[in-house]
Amino acid sequence: MSTAWVALALTLKIAAWATLLNLLLGVGIGYAIARWRFPGRNLVDAALTLPMVMPPTVLGYYLLVVIGTHSPLGSWLLQTFGVRLIFTWQGAVIAATVVSFPLVFKAARAAFETVDPQLEDAARLLGVSEMGVFLRVSLPLAWRGILAGLLLAFARALGEFGATLMVAGSIPGKTQTLSIAVYEAVQAGQDDTANFLVAVTSITCITMLLAAGRLVPARDNARRA
Repeated sequence: MSTAWVALALTLKIAAWATLLNLLLGVGIGYAIARWRFPGRNLVDAALTLPMVMPPTVLGYYLLVVIGTHSPLGSWLLQTFGVRLIFTWQGAVIAATVVSFPLVFKAARAAFETVDPQLEDAARLLGVSEMGVFLRVSLPLAWRGILAGLLLAFARALGEFGATLMVAGSIPGKTQTLSIAVYEAVQAGQDDTANFLVAVTSITCITMLLAAGRLVPARDNARRA
């Protein structure tokens, strides 16, 4: 059972890092797509949403092509910094980040598009810088939608399997996450361990979904008030 707790701790660490990275990437890109008009905007949106519908194993293969030790990027990281991402927990973070990114990006974009542009223009007329407009007007008005997306992304990262298995493998104590541990336990006939892991994963994901569901109606009610 100690293996289960190790897998749980590793999964929470990976999901937390992936959510933090998505907070920066998803919010920044979501704000840019919501506010800027440029040719190919819808194509960029579709490309960024692709991880939501693409099979995780396909994403894992793409990641192997991009960050594998035989790729230009992976070879440069290994030779320059001695960093190997494949079969490490950092590689699992990258896989979880890519898979859950659309949940934050789409939520952030939708939340920023609900912010009245006149409020941002009024702040600019008062001499507030663009960064100030973002931090003091746009972000406070959009935070509920962003937080809902972050909670969904965290739950998605907790359950990530295919891409993580291809990029990080299944090394107990190092890269074996909850979902992979469930698979290994079932394959080994360890039903008690599998039941415990499934219960922990289910309870955590349901909690995240309930929390996200409470945030969205609260925003709608506030808008109607």
